[in-house]
Amino acid sequence: MRKGVQLITYPDSLGGNLKSLHAVLENNFRGLFDGVHILPFYPSSGDRGFAPLTYFKVAPDFGSWEDISDLGSSHDVLADVMVNHISARSEYFQDFLMHGRKSKYANYFITLEKFWEDGIPVESDVEKIFLRREKPYSDYIVAATGKKETVWTTFGKENPSEQVDLDINSDEVRQMFVDVFRHFSEQNINIVRLDAVGYVAKKIDTSCFFVDPDVYDFLDWVRSIAEPLNIELLPEVHSHYSIQYKLSEKGYWIYDFILPYRILEALLTSKSEALTEYLKIRPLKQFTMLDCHDGIPVKPDLDGLVKSTDARHIVDICLSRGANLSKIVSDEHKGACGFDVHQIRGTYYSMLDCDDDAYIAARALQLFTPGIPQVYYTGLLAGENDNVRVAETGEGREINRHNYCMEEIEQSLRKPVVQRLLALIKFRNQYDVFDGDFQVSGTKDTISLCWNKGSLKASLDVDLKEKETVIRYIKDGLGNSFVA
Repeated sequence: MRKGVQLITYPDSLGGNLKSLHAVLENNFRGLFDGVHILPFYPSSGDRGFAPLTYFKVAPDFGSWEDISDLGSSHDVLADVMVNHISARSEYFQDFLMHGRKSKYANYFITLEKFWEDGIPVESDVEKIFLRREKPYSDYIVAATGKKETVWTTFGKENPSEQVDLDINSDEVRQMFVDVFRHFSEQNINIVRLDAVGYVAKKIDTSCFFVDPDVYDFLDWVRSIAEPLNIELLPEVHSHYSIQYKLSEKGYWIYDFILPYRILEALLTSKSEALTEYLKIRPLKQFTMLDCHDGIPVKPDLDGLVKSTDARHIVDICLSRGANLSKIVSDEHKGACGFDVHQIRGTYYSMLDCDDDAYIAARALQLFTPGIPQVYYTGLLAGENDNVRVAETGEGREINRHNYCMEEIEQSLRKPVVQRLLALIKFRNQYDVFDGDFQVSGTKDTISLCWNKGSLKASLDVDLKEKETVIRYIKDGLGNSFVA
């Protein structure tokens, strides 16, 4: 796996399909990205791809497997596998709805007697579950019998849900995953994000989230099928940071879901201490990001690191700039003060009040932080909050999911802030120091990140109050510097 900057994008967000994405990468962003995380490109019934019908087809509107393979010939390709669930309209679940327990796919799903012996939910057990909807299950009618079947559904606004949980203890489901990974390997996909992996293990008297040791047993099993295929794994887990650190200790790549908030906080408050201290202790083997297709993580990722009163201050500033919120459902997991913000949704550029200097400072801090940097496509183009799309769809996450036509891409590339960002990305990719030794220091309102590797040296100095970003580096024995 290459260690340079990666792009995150939907298959249709840069020009309309996978062929246009490839053209944009080759023509507009040549040499900028070592990898591309293509958000779900499979046929799907909802959640913008995260309710997949199958992993063995590319949605025709996006392109073909040839397009995926072509991208993989020049870039690392990261694809999602929703290990927790699949679409209710998939062949698997539709067959179950037709034939019930006689379906050849019946064992793919978690009917409630697999959890409660008599199949009747116990309210005291439900209250302990980390809920993403009011109840963690949905009722469906089986055509063959006309009777109700209740199955586990962690996600989905719909009732019944469009996303049905898979039984990862089923031999049939495990074989499906084996087949998916083999197929991905044949299509030049070499990184797989395990989406919603924290929810795969369900056990009575637990939160049914990241149940130890069950979830690690599953992760180790997935790693056993991925490694021989030269596929890297990236577990996606929004949880207390200690869980992320334990994953890192076990050798897994993890997401740095703390960094986006810490950088935002530093720039909004002009205080460096929290970010400086965090950069000193964080694991190095991480994918870094500032923005993504969901939002900036707050809870539970920052539990124990950030006071609720301080987080409310940051949240309120973002709301005043047009952001919206994803909230925690379960009262038990909101904390004693009732603080319930799961994610802050909006573009990072808008959260920084469309301040070019602040935005470049944020990106420079991300690019100098150890790990593999990922840049979300709206962030790449300094996109602003798309509240029109939110109003049209009623979906808060659409605030940061604008699809760009080729003309809009060309227009965005002419923005000075975008040109400054592209220059930063080029420096990060071309200057061979970012796998050396890392140090960080700071004063009250400044922060310095420094890399050393043999005769090479690069340092980043950010004045958080003035939003000034200066990079200094050694080239051919001579000192150089520029204001980013």
